Amino acid sequence: MPELPDISAYISALEARILGQTLERVRLGSVFLLRTVEPPLASTEGRVVREIRRIGKRIAIGVEGDLWLVLHLMIAGRLHWRPANAKLGGRQNLAAFDFPTGSLTLTEAGSKRRASLHVCFGEEALRLADPGGVEIFATDLDGFRAALTQENRTLKRAMTDPRLISGVGNAYSDEILHAAQLSPITQTHKLKPEEWERLFAATRATLTLWMDRLRAEAEKSFPEKVTAFRPEMAAHGKFGQPCPRCGERVQRIRYADNETNYCAKCQTGGRVLADRSLSRLLGSDWPRTLDELEALKRR
Repeated sequence: MPELPDISAYISALEARILGQTLERVRLGSVFLLRTVEPPLASTEGRVVREIRRIGKRIAIGVEGDLWLVLHLMIAGRLHWRPANAKLGGRQNLAAFDFPTGSLTLTEAGSKRRASLHVCFGEEALRLADPGGVEIFATDLDGFRAALTQENRTLKRAMTDPRLISGVGNAYSDEILHAAQLSPITQTHKLKPEEWERLFAATRATLTLWMDRLRAEAEKSFPEKVTAFRPEMAAHGKFGQPCPRCGERVQRIRYADNETNYCAKCQTGGRVLADRSLSRLLGSDWPRTLDELEALKRR
């Protein structure tokens, strides 16, 4: 799922292309994309784009008359910039937003249709689309800690809850926790003051690094290949590869459609965290340390 750095890059690219432009027409390739009836989608056509805003992991395009098109890309939704009146065909093409200078198209890979488009009127309706998580660059350490300690959760779960922290998901939470050298399963109520300081600083630094990097790329060309797996990442998607800090192999915890990547030496004091599927298979043979894991591999 595109997260804060990716959404920021999209917005930078869109501002350069559609801000001040007239939205001539909206074409839907899938009726399931549009989740609202009022105001009607057609009411946004023929209006000039006045503002583009990020709301959590959503992109809000504001046109004249205080109307907003709110796009939530979910996991597999992606935006593309195409020549004007680009053909809208194929199962993956969900919508096209036509402007005089080109067409913004929305695609979604796979068979599940999770991406959504909402049309709303006014700031109050727009606020309802906000899950409510704090903005990391608009809060201080105390506000950050207060948000994450509303409930006693693991750091990984708390960091990826959009009601607590805005714009952070599976990929960048791995990078943040690796930078902070904190275990993804540490309970938020057990963090020490110095660990909170480290986590807050790592969150800001990691997101700033990636926002700057992806915005710079977006200045050169539209971000067509938005992905959660980037070669420069330290932990996310790096299972089995050496940690850039200590050289030990990156480990993982798999659950549902996601996985958490971490360095046991840097983040968990050498402890290998139980992977649900493998730990059920191995039972009492589950390795608890890196040495035990290496011994198991040699069997």
